[in-house]
Amino acid sequence: MRVNAEDLPGKWCLAKPGADNVTLNYIISLLCSNVDCTIISEGNACYTPDQLLNHASVVMNLYYQDQGRQYWSCVNVANNVPGVISNTDPSYGNCTYEFKQ
Repeated sequence: MRVNAEDLPGKWCLAKPGADNVTLNYIISLLCSNVDCTIISEGNACYTPDQLLNHASVVMNLYYQDQGRQYWSCVNVANNVPGVISNTDPSYGNCTYEFKQ
């Protein structure tokens, strides 16, 4: 059975686990020129844990939400380095992953 991913109830975009550090840094640099990434800066809500996968996920979700939660804006970021769409809120502690209705 083939499922069209655009029909899934996904609401948040996360960086794909296993992505290498060069790619994660590239994603952060690329997307932070399009969205406000203050939230991942030291001392802000999503800085901790200070891990590239975490920071890239926050930034990718900001971009995904900003683009109207379009499937392509998550899975086709940074020259086909895919993200993954989650229907489970990845927020933790004081770090709230944005969700735009």
